[in-house]
Amino acid sequence: MPAPFATLAAAAAWYDAWLVEAALPLWAAAGRDSARGSFREALTLAGEPWSAPRRARVQTRQVWVYATAAAAGLGAAYGAQAKAAYGFYRAHYLRPDGLFARAAADDGQITDPAALLYEQAFSLLAMAALEGLEAGAGAADAAALRTALAPMRHPAGGFRETGAQPFQANAHMHLLEAALAWEETGAAGWAALADEIAELALARFIDAESGAIREFFDAEWRALPDAAGGLLEPGHQFEWAWLLNRWGRARGRPEVRAVAERLYATGLRGVDARGVAAGALWADLGVREQTARLWAQTEHLKAALAFGGEAEALRAAQALALYLETPRRGTWRDKLRADGGFVEEPAPATSFYHLVGAILPLRRAAGL
Repeated sequence: MPAPFATLAAAAAWYDAWLVEAALPLWAAAGRDSARGSFREALTLAGEPWSAPRRARVQTRQVWVYATAAAAGLGAAYGAQAKAAYGFYRAHYLRPDGLFARAAADDGQITDPAALLYEQAFSLLAMAALEGLEAGAGAADAAALRTALAPMRHPAGGFRETGAQPFQANAHMHLLEAALAWEETGAAGWAALADEIAELALARFIDAESGAIREFFDAEWRALPDAAGGLLEPGHQFEWAWLLNRWGRARGRPEVRAVAERLYATGLRGVDARGVAAGALWADLGVREQTARLWAQTEHLKAALAFGGEAEALRAAQALALYLETPRRGTWRDKLRADGGFVEEPAPATSFYHLVGAILPLRRAAGL
């Protein structure tokens, strides 16, 4: 563990060194299947490959990580690795209907053919990151995937998710993220999608009384009662606050920042005496689940940089650092239990997207 960070510059320097010296090289080597170019599902805490079916979200998030790292000037070779991994992903996970399957074995044989909206959103985000590296690298595929999403559209607005709970906010959040990323490349047609999702969130996903993002809904986009899945996730309050604020700035809608600030305040209700963002809240904003996931800490840090003062950002940075104390520098722990210990399990590759998504804004805030 580092000593308590005194300034954002100190925190940024520590995280920058962890990312550049340890995490990016480790996951580009041990975390990548060099024979196929694809990414592994997880590493042990000692940094060894851990075998499991490779979910689509791992491939697309890691493509985003390495394309984004290359675009940020952290290593040109990472861009080539991102392109190779995307090539494997496109060749093996793409279904005949233009959507991507949920998971495949090491060799690319599909193990779960379901096409989740969540996976499509991250596919679009990965394509946008590749487009940021090289004009035309992802545009055609992204336009085709956006068209392929048409059967998942819902008459009451937004999209249906595949599975037992088709009306969810979460996949829409990442679809908004992807649409904004594509809009920033200058590609046509993405602003309308971003607007549709942001307006749906403002009108339906956010509870008017509490100002919090709800997770699950009925077919009319009415929040399900608490007993039927009405949990609130502090991490998602932070994520939505960040994204809606980004959208509001792009649209010249200053009133959206007030909504985002309220979401941020709701998320802070889940930051407990340990200094970490807990897993879930009840509808009355009391803590429902004390197990604290790594990803929620990264979103706390991002949101604190946008809405909180330096002290809050430093608190979030210090909490996140707990998860990075591992036998092999560059891996991470995922779940902090209520008793203060961590669940002993491999480091999931999916967390790298969240870590990079927080560290890069921290670097920018500190002028690195």
